[in-house]
Amino acid sequence: MISTRQLHSGLALVASASALPFAQAYAQAASPTPAAAESAELEPIVVTAQRRSENLQDVPVAITSITGKALENSNFQSVTDLQYVVPGVQFDMTNGAAFQIRGVGSTSFDYSNEKSVSLVVDDVVMDAQRDNGLTGLTDIQQVDVLMGPQGTLFGKNATSGVISIATVKPVLGEVSAKVAGSYGQREDHNATLTVNAPLGDKAALRVSAFTQGQEGYGDYTTLHQPLNSFKEYGYRAKLLLQPIDGLEVLYTNDYEHHWDNFIRTSVSGGSAALTALQIAHGVTPGLRNDDNADSSMGVTRSKTQGHALRVQYQVGKDTLTSITAYRETDYHGEANANLVPATEFAFLPYNTGQLHTEKVSQELRWASPTGGFVEYLGGLFYDRLIARSTQLQWATLGAPLVSSTGVKLTNFYTLTSPIGVSNANATLFKTQNTTTAAFGQLKFNLTPKASLAISGRYTHDNNAQSINYIWIDPRPITGVNATFTPTSAKPYKQGGRVKGDNFSYRVAAQYKLTDDVMAYATYSTGYKPGGVAVVGNQYAPYADETVKSLEAGVKSELFGRRVRLNADVFSSTFSDFQASVLTVIPGNPITQVAIGNAGELKSQGAEANFAWRIDDAFTLTGAATYADAHFVDYQYNATTNYGGASLTQAPKWQTSLSLVYDHDVGGNLRLRANLDYAWRSKSWAQLGEPVNMELPAFGLLNGRVSLSPQNSALELGLYGRNLFDKYYSASLQQYSTLSLIHYTVRDAHRTVGVFARYAF
Repeated sequence: MISTRQLHSGLALVASASALPFAQAYAQAASPTPAAAESAELEPIVVTAQRRSENLQDVPVAITSITGKALENSNFQSVTDLQYVVPGVQFDMTNGAAFQIRGVGSTSFDYSNEKSVSLVVDDVVMDAQRDNGLTGLTDIQQVDVLMGPQGTLFGKNATSGVISIATVKPVLGEVSAKVAGSYGQREDHNATLTVNAPLGDKAALRVSAFTQGQEGYGDYTTLHQPLNSFKEYGYRAKLLLQPIDGLEVLYTNDYEHHWDNFIRTSVSGGSAALTALQIAHGVTPGLRNDDNADSSMGVTRSKTQGHALRVQYQVGKDTLTSITAYRETDYHGEANANLVPATEFAFLPYNTGQLHTEKVSQELRWASPTGGFVEYLGGLFYDRLIARSTQLQWATLGAPLVSSTGVKLTNFYTLTSPIGVSNANATLFKTQNTTTAAFGQLKFNLTPKASLAISGRYTHDNNAQSINYIWIDPRPITGVNATFTPTSAKPYKQGGRVKGDNFSYRVAAQYKLTDDVMAYATYSTGYKPGGVAVVGNQYAPYADETVKSLEAGVKSELFGRRVRLNADVFSSTFSDFQASVLTVIPGNPITQVAIGNAGELKSQGAEANFAWRIDDAFTLTGAATYADAHFVDYQYNATTNYGGASLTQAPKWQTSLSLVYDHDVGGNLRLRANLDYAWRSKSWAQLGEPVNMELPAFGLLNGRVSLSPQNSALELGLYGRNLFDKYYSASLQQYSTLSLIHYTVRDAHRTVGVFARYAF
């Protein structure tokens, strides 16, 4: 175990060593020698935003690109942590568990609802619920975040943007390995192993594996267990074949397993009796409460696995690419809501969901080389996602599971089966989303400085969902032969299908003001298909969501390419935005909350990012985003219009700053150090911006420092996440009449530890 004194000493060392570059950087940058100036040139960034490899500075799209090395230095552990690395990106874990870009994302738990932000890993769209494609950030080559509608060339939908992740490919003829491990506070641990091995002259295998986890800061006071812990492990294997010139075959297999006991904790509200019970069991409700006195643990378990085959063949000067993928996800979640021992007070003692998804996809692309008068790209795309989910919600709404005389409760309210359906106490959802599309782009290089690109995509969607009611034996779960009282009416229809056709397009003009400065302007449209929501025993089909977006920007490299400065302004208008609305359900006289079309939404603002290679030792990078995402028209019910209200989980301001130092320091040692700071302004957890739902602004400072012997692949160091120990909540929610609750996160508390890496 690491002692408190050692942890404090490590923290001081991280802070002092990482601050050293600030003091030296400006002194050295003031009068660099010619040799130093030449070595300090920024390395070019290659992206595939237009489905071919191009320099970031030549692409008329607002892109933030993060290298795998930068992610490693950030000390974050999950793909969802990109929200702390890239300004303009958020992850809402409470409303659909999906990403947002420029404040806009999916805001529904409904299984038929498509994602607004498309997550793409190694050219495969991760559209399944609860599948982010990878859990640990291991052996990552690069992450490119494309802002704004990108649906013409990338996968499907992407009305808000794309997060494209590339993992490292096998290398022919190279034997290499890298092992790394870290250990810190609250059993924080991460171990990775990557091996690259040649298989003859024309094949290579690369395997990377990881295991990581941490104990939570909070406590289950009744169970005497840490709360908000997690454990993950997985692997990725890649086999590369180049049997003949011009042909490359890459097969990938990956597997990830996740477990956590993340759960909501009480802030305030509810009855005085419930609050007194919490205090009696060691929990004091409040905005900094990390503890829960429930007698059952909230648990999430998931495993994802996939296969992908990428074949690339040179046909003359053109390139034909085929990507075939199959993915499978299993998810189990228990989110009971009592807050105190259920034998003394129970509200929702049994709340369990199971989800299984399977998806297949096929993409074909034909691309010309770059540099000619006309550059062309065309492709076909097919994706079918099938999801099957069972849910049970058995409530008492206040009655304890055991009476004061010791009699066990045997009757429960079932929230997952309707009135009039016998022998049923749970729901079975089935969803099938099928997308077929054709897409293409023509780029005309009109002069050596000016070009015009026109891209389009025709999409046909066929989305269906159904709900059925099943019986799950209650005795293994409750310990009694329970009976059930349903609480809602049966929907007038238990399923349906919505088909849609759409043509989206994009026009992009760019002009090189100088060899190192490019200006561009784009006009884009985008689309998300409609669907059928059968949530809460309600049937509510909803229509397509569309977006029109205008963006203009400048990309530049200055001072001998030692400074990279990119900036843009944007305005996106969404029509029939898909959100949870209070709506009249056909066949039901009572209005219900279900996914529907909210009306008009606007996201507008500005973005800027820079990189400064101060000299051969120091690099300073930063970014800032202002995004005002608000409803123009959102008629929630007859008396409430949320026009003007900000979207939930959408801060208007996000900024980041990173300083990296890497240089020999004498004594045959090399010092590496970095500080990363990310800040976001306040946001709201609920529409209408109620005061008690405000999520305050916060900033996170991370750092690491290490020493390596010269000409050695051994590296030893210290790391720290949230060095200022800044507390924050992921979300606030009024959970029925039970309590105002919040979702805490592990990184709301400081973590300091040690790490080691060795490569050969």
